[in-house]
Amino acid sequence: MNTSTTHEEHSPMTASGSPFLRTVREALSSVVALVYLAVCAILLIWALTVDAGDDASFAGVIPTFATAPVSLVLLVLPDHISMAIFAIALGALVNAVLIGWCVRTLRRGRGDFTPTA
Repeated sequence: MNTSTTHEEHSPMTASGSPFLRTVREALSSVVALVYLAVCAILLIWALTVDAGDDASFAGVIPTFATAPVSLVLLVLPDHISMAIFAIALGALVNAVLIGWCVRTLRRGRGDFTPTA
């Protein structure tokens, strides 16, 4: 007689079962969110390239504004290029998740709409 049973525990904190991580993963699978992340990465690389050649360039303002408001809040971090890159990268990630969530929500809502004539 087999006394062993297979029992799967579903903890809310596991990576595959966490609603937060599932939402982030679904949001970042949106094409619009991925295009936004790509544009932010291109802007950041462009700004770093321009700033490397010119000390008086304001090129870093463009990716900062493209990833606002999170990047603007994080600019209170210590004045170092790595902190600016961190602020822009985190701002781009947060905005991409929000964009992906909005796209997913709007697409889901489209099927439920029944116009009244």
